[in-house]
Amino acid sequence: MADIVITEFMDEAAVARLSEAHDTLYDPKLVDDPVALHGLLASARALVVRNRTQVREALLGMGPKLKVVGRLGVGLDNIDVEACRARSIKVIPATGANDLSVAEYVITAALMLLRRAWLRSEEVAGGAWPRQSMMGRELAGKTMGLVGYGSIAREVAWRAHMMGMSVVAYDPFLAADHPGWQIARNVSLDAVLELADVVSLHTPLTDATRNMIDASSLTKMKPDAILVNAARGGIVDEAALADALKGNRIGGAALDVFATEPLTAEAGAKFAALPNLILTPHVAGVTEESNERVSHLIADKVLEVLGAAS
Repeated sequence: MADIVITEFMDEAAVARLSEAHDTLYDPKLVDDPVALHGLLASARALVVRNRTQVREALLGMGPKLKVVGRLGVGLDNIDVEACRARSIKVIPATGANDLSVAEYVITAALMLLRRAWLRSEEVAGGAWPRQSMMGRELAGKTMGLVGYGSIAREVAWRAHMMGMSVVAYDPFLAADHPGWQIARNVSLDAVLELADVVSLHTPLTDATRNMIDASSLTKMKPDAILVNAARGGIVDEAALADALKGNRIGGAALDVFATEPLTAEAGAKFAALPNLILTPHVAGVTEESNERVSHLIADKVLEVLGAAS
């Protein structure tokens, strides 16, 4: 039986390091087979997951020897942290390892939506010449609005600042004397929504932030503003966003995260045929480089907990 169970994709070199030190089972298909996963946890001392594996009481009860849960990412809404703490199980996220990847995604999505420069190659190749309809806008001179101003948002702020944007941010938990406020102006949530040309979300999913961006919030945004959510599904009321996009009440949106992942056909239907929308499958923090950083950081931490060898 395995000492370490890995249920979602991980850099192979990091898996090899774990396998050299401990009996390791690496099977990304386990994320879709909870029954099989439950049966494999009896001897496991470490569980390594991404965001889809639900580490709840039922699963923890199947792993009486668990000492550590490694999260290949940063959000912990799929992990019952309190239940882990009650069982003296360490929960280790890969804090900071994918900040750069998410920040680049936000800037890329904003550029694509402002420039209207996507999914038109086939038209041009076919002889169309849609220059006027593809006349977009520049980032320079616009305002980046950040809801939440943690480490990822501050990476976005720096890049936006270097591209000629002004930056406003809302974060009631960040100290007023934090150096990050040298780049961004500290304002209210309503002010971010009202002032920003690009609104990027950077909060965890909690009871307080669930559906934070709802129909009322969307009416406060500029009619040509862009919304980017690469934080957590559930922060945005997806039905309200789809309605706002269909009614051209905001300029566009990019969603990398969803209330239900993967999107079901029913949940995805409301987004069909929206030309001002970019959807991606929770990949903002996943690049070749960040996957290596995240994977090796978690491998290091798991080995610290379990020891270098069995």
